[in-house]
Amino acid sequence: MAYTTIDDPTIYFNTKLFSGTGSSNSVTGVGFAPNFVWLKKRNGTPNHFLFDTVRGVQKALNSNQNYAESTQSNALTAFGSDGFTVGSDGDVNGGNMVSWNWKAGSGTSTNTAGNGPDTTINVNQTAGFSIVTWTGNGDAHTFGHGLGANADVVIVKNRGSGSSSAWYVNHISVANTKTLFLNTTAAETTNGIWGNSAPDSTTFKFDTDNTDNFVAYCFAEKKGYSKFGSYVGNGNVSGSYIHLGFKPAFVIMKNTDSATASWGIMDNKRDSFNVTSKRLFTNTSGAETTGNNDFDLLSNGFKCRSTSGFNNTSGQTYIFMAFAESPFVSSSGVPTTAK
Repeated sequence: MAYTTIDDPTIYFNTKLFSGTGSSNSVTGVGFAPNFVWLKKRNGTPNHFLFDTVRGVQKALNSNQNYAESTQSNALTAFGSDGFTVGSDGDVNGGNMVSWNWKAGSGTSTNTAGNGPDTTINVNQTAGFSIVTWTGNGDAHTFGHGLGANADVVIVKNRGSGSSSAWYVNHISVANTKTLFLNTTAAETTNGIWGNSAPDSTTFKFDTDNTDNFVAYCFAEKKGYSKFGSYVGNGNVSGSYIHLGFKPAFVIMKNTDSATASWGIMDNKRDSFNVTSKRLFTNTSGAETTGNNDFDLLSNGFKCRSTSGFNNTSGQTYIFMAFAESPFVSSSGVPTTAK
C-alpha cells in the first residue's frame, strides 16, 4: 500500500553545514532552491537569522528576539538554485554554521481567502509549506495560507513592531485558546490571538488590531514527510518513543508545561549518528551545546534516551515539529530503510 507521495524529502527540506569565510560565500549543496533559510552560528553567540524569498534578501528576522525586521546588507545576499550566498557578516558567515532550508513554491501570488487584507503567498502544497505576508488594517481577520489542507502549525511574526512583537506559535497539539512563543521559554499561555479557532484548509485567524507588516510560516502535515504532534515524558532513560512514519532529519520541540524549557533543535547533520545530543535553541543566541544523550533518530521516529527535563520529564507534555530524511515506506509501498 502506498504510504507517501514524497519519496525524497531532501528536495523540500535539508540541513546544510558550512564553514564561514568572512567574505562573500556561495553555499551550495542544499539540493534545491530554498525559499526559507534559517541560519545559526554553532560555535558562537550571534542571533538566529531567518530569511525568505517573499520578504526578500537582506531582510532578517531573529527567532530569539522580538525585534522588528532589519535590513542586513552583508548577511544573506542572494538565494540560489542550489543554496544561497552570504556576505561578510560574521554572524552568518563566520565559524561553524548551520542552515535549515525549506522549499516553497516557484513564485508569489495574491490570496483573497479570508475576510482580512489579501495575503501574498509562496506555497508548496505537495510539501505542505507556505510563506504568507500581509499588512494589517487595524482589525482582527482570517488570512489565506494557500495550503489546500488544514494548517497544523502557524508561526506569525509582526515585522514592524519592535519590543512588543513576539513570535506566536499555533500548534495542532495546543488548544486554540492558547499560544506558545518561539522566542521565549514560556509555557503554553491563554491568549486570544488565534480567535479561539483552529486554522482550516484555507485560512487561519490572527486577532490583532495592528497595521504593521506581518509574516507567517504555515505547515500542513504530509504523511512520510512531516509530523506535528505531542508526547508525554516518562522520566526514564528508556524514554518515550514517538512514531513519525519516517526517519527524521530535523526535530524542533518544546515542553509546553514548563516556563523555563527552551525550544530545542536537533538534526541529522550536526549529529550524523546516534545518540543525538547536539542542541541549539530557537529562543537563545547561545552556542551549540552537547546534551545528555537526548534522542535516537530511528528509521520510523525518535526515542528519548535520557531523563533530562529538556525532553523527558515524567508526566509533562512536549510538542514537536519533525521533517523527514527518508520515509519508512515509499510511494510504491516498499520499505526504504533497514536501520
